[in-house]
Amino acid sequence: MNKSMITGLVIGVVVATAGGTIAGFNFLSKKEDPVYAEVLGVEEIKETIQTPREVCEDVPVTRQKPVQDQHRVVGTVTGALLGGVLGNQIGSGKSKKIATVAGAAAGGYAGNKLQENMQSNDTYTTMERNCTTVTDSHEKVVGYDVSYRLGDEDGRVRMDHKPGDRIPVENGQLVLGGTPGSAAP
Repeated sequence: MNKSMITGLVIGVVVATAGGTIAGFNFLSKKEDPVYAEVLGVEEIKETIQTPREVCEDVPVTRQKPVQDQHRVVGTVTGALLGGVLGNQIGSGKSKKIATVAGAAAGGYAGNKLQENMQSNDTYTTMERNCTTVTDSHEKVVGYDVSYRLGDEDGRVRMDHKPGDRIPVENGQLVLGGTPGSAAP
């Protein structure tokens, strides 16, 4: 073998190796354009959250004072005495006795009723704490129903976040939350 043949062979091997390296590098570094599903519509899924809480307020309460004379004896006796004295001032003779008895009976009844009214109006007012439970309600978004189109086919998928205009697709499956989902067109 002569020198020029060896030189040609070495140059050929170097060129072939360089070409294969460049082709391999281009093959490995070439990425396919990402594939996306087009988002057609998004519907929020809401859940009503109810939170009970206690509300307290001070309210005035009117109560009747304890009754000392339940049978209203003082009012009846006082009324009877006054009625008897007034009845005694009317008439003369036998009619005076009848007027005194009638005045005592009427005065006793009036005194009893007067004491009853006074006792029922004998009240006092205090402040008491009144507490009730009320429920506050508010809605919370718990997910999204997403309508999409991949190629010629439409589909629906539930997502935990609101997507943009499109959803990435990897190996024919939607990528939901960073991993390929199970929903396919």
